[in-house]
Formats: sequence, structure tokens, C-alpha cells
Amino acid sequence: MGRAGTVVPQDDVEMWASLGCTDKEIADYYGVNEDTFRYNCDLALIKGRHQLRIGLRRAQLRVAMDGNPTMLIWLGKNMLKQSEQGQATGEAGVLPFSDDIDDIILDDVEDVIDEDINDE
Repeated sequence: MGRAGTVVPQDDVEMWASLGCTDKEIADYYGVNEDTFRYNCDLALIKGRHQLRIGLRRAQLRVAMDGNPTMLIWLGKNMLKQSEQGQATGEAGVLPFSDDIDDIILDDVEDVIDEDINDE
């Protein structure tokens, strides 16, 4: 790699990247220019960083599935786009239910009760 012909094993680059090392840290370890390093090792860096993200997701899911409510909420918000605030989509509004008893309904219920009492 570069003028000095330094050999940088791609498998090692992938491993360092999967551990979260920065491009600069890896380039400095091998004693090569950072830009040259990126140019020659871009695929190994990408693959290693993907492995890191996959490992983190796997660990997060494991923690969540083991019953960690904070992780369950965080993953729900970030991966499933869930939110603590309801979302209105289209023309849907509030459901037409009420805790108030309408006088007409109350009269109907009283009529049914009176009929049952008179039938006895």
C-alpha cells in the first residue's frame, strides 16, 4: 500500500473495523496515510462496520427479549417507528365512544327494565 509498499491484511482491517476502530486508528497502527488506507481498504472497512452494527443489533435484541423494558421501548421507537403520541392518519379521528350516558339511551334502558318488571 502506498509508496512504501506496506502490506495491510484485509481480514485484519475488517476485524479492527468490527471492533469500532476508526480509519485513522487503523491507518496509524499500520503506519500508512489515512487517505491511502481508505482508498485501498474501503470494502474491508465497510464489511467490518456492518458486522459491528449486526452484532450490536443482536445484543440489543437479546437484552430486550430478556425483558429489559427500556430496550424494548427504544427498539420499538427506532426500529418499528412507534411513538408515545398517537398518530392520526388520513381522515381518521377520535373513536365515537363516550363515557357519558345519553338521555335517550337511558330512557330506552329504563323502558326495557320496566317491561321486564311488568312481565313478571
